[in-house]
Amino acid sequence: MNITAIYPGTFDPITHGHTDIVRRASRLFQRVVVAVAESPAKEPAFALAQRVDLAQQALADLPNVEVRGFDVLLASFAREQGAGVILRGLRAVSDFEHEFQLAAMNRQLSPEVETMFLTPAEEYGYVSSSLVREIARLGGDVSNFVSPAVLHALVNRYLDA
Repeated sequence: MNITAIYPGTFDPITHGHTDIVRRASRLFQRVVVAVAESPAKEPAFALAQRVDLAQQALADLPNVEVRGFDVLLASFAREQGAGVILRGLRAVSDFEHEFQLAAMNRQLSPEVETMFLTPAEEYGYVSSSLVREIARLGGDVSNFVSPAVLHALVNRYLDA
């Protein structure tokens, strides 16, 4: 089956939890688009272009994965990319209510696109970009949570500032 899946997020920064989901999705779908949202309201630590670059580096070994930035409605971007599935990550039950609401809204905006939920491997279930950013900002070691390229970017952003 030729189905493109889209995995959206701010990815500020992309963590091993994100890459775990993308790796597993790359075995399920012919094409996976990691959609990096501009998200200015979230005040990301890294500019969109840098987040796209870091995600590309973290996922470079997956030939059927593309990383693209976007600044439009997810439903519109999914249509533009020819995606039949929106992938969403669930770390805990507490994520479900918000993700369920997003899935319902996306179904209203783009009924031809289904939403699929994936959970990260157990060792990454507690990892979030915001926690990683905060630990890095305070000088903690985040090397177990991110790729070397992301670690380098975080060190440059917070420790060399």
